[in-house]
Amino acid sequence: MHAPAASGRTLFHNPDIRRFGAARFLTGLAYQMQAVALGWFVYDLTRSALALGLVGLASFAPAMLGALVTGHVADAYDRRRVAALAYGLLTVAALGLTALALAHLAPVWPVYALTILVGTARAFANPATQALLPTLVPREQFGTAIAWNSSLWQSAAVSGPAVGGLLYALGPAVVFGTAAACFGLAAVAIAGIRPPPPAASGRPPVTWATLLAGLTYIRSQPVVLGAITLDLVAVLLGGATALLPIFAQEVLHVGPLGLGLLRSMPALGAVATAVFLAYRPLTHRAGPRLLIAVAVFGAATVGFGLSTALPLSMACLFVTGAADMVSVYIRQSLVQGETPDAMRGRVAAVNTVFIGASNELGEFESGTLAALIGAAPAVVVGGVATLVVAGLWGRLFPALRARDRLIA
Repeated sequence: MHAPAASGRTLFHNPDIRRFGAARFLTGLAYQMQAVALGWFVYDLTRSALALGLVGLASFAPAMLGALVTGHVADAYDRRRVAALAYGLLTVAALGLTALALAHLAPVWPVYALTILVGTARAFANPATQALLPTLVPREQFGTAIAWNSSLWQSAAVSGPAVGGLLYALGPAVVFGTAAACFGLAAVAIAGIRPPPPAASGRPPVTWATLLAGLTYIRSQPVVLGAITLDLVAVLLGGATALLPIFAQEVLHVGPLGLGLLRSMPALGAVATAVFLAYRPLTHRAGPRLLIAVAVFGAATVGFGLSTALPLSMACLFVTGAADMVSVYIRQSLVQGETPDAMRGRVAAVNTVFIGASNELGEFESGTLAALIGAAPAVVVGGVATLVVAGLWGRLFPALRARDRLIA
């Protein structure tokens, strides 16, 4: 029923997997450090919940607007080079944020401009890296590879916010500069992966049919569509990440280090779950477990919104991360395991838009709602809405509810 524990160790005998893992860890570390610094930096400049939400919108918009192009690029060109160039662009953006912090500029619009540049780079990097991973491992190791990849990413997400909070005491420029160094090293690591053999079918032509192929495929697969849209709506409504600076300052009364700890808790829950899944992969009752995980995510979000104690708030965020990891594991296994390699980039680009909508656009939604009714009520309302969505999706997508095996 379960894959052998040795399968995870076997993965890291592959030097390309080690390079891929190093790149993922470094970029995850940089993203999280930069996110902590960026949130605190913008809030220091504006004291506005809406301004925090706009950071999420600026980061998400490029992925949404360019999904058709970024997916086609990931399928038409060498995915290693696409990812390496994107990481290089992230390095440039982080250096720009470093310069802004050193210049002590009061206007916030240059920060938004560089955040758009970050979002553009991520829009190209995400489909390329998602589509690259399945080409590095045998099909029977997809689930284990996804779990180990997620554990590396989440390990960086655990340490990144805490490191970012500590470094912020030395100034935001130190955090942004360290993130730039991590992005640069990640570009070198991903570029060192051995080039894949050329595709037999060659480069796909640029037509509306090929550009829309990812969306067309997802619409034709009710289980995949249900899983992706469930994650989209649940995290869009229930995400509280953008509001953590407000909770840290005004509800829990902790400083940048406390904010870093709060941001680390979802990732800590996720990495613990990912390591468990790497050694004990899910093989049955995939659909019901996904629905249960989303319901748990919603309940924990409600608990966080009601909490006024740091330990309880951290525990609730830990549970949200663990539940979200189950959702990520199931969704990514379905998407990567059942999509033909020739169109994995385009499917991954659509998936990236859904992920971005549930995270960055969710930050915009959270910031806007918090500006209207307050941070704590906004989080509680979002958590309750997530619980409703979990029940509703079970009825709207019976194929997802009935799905047993994770990989057919």
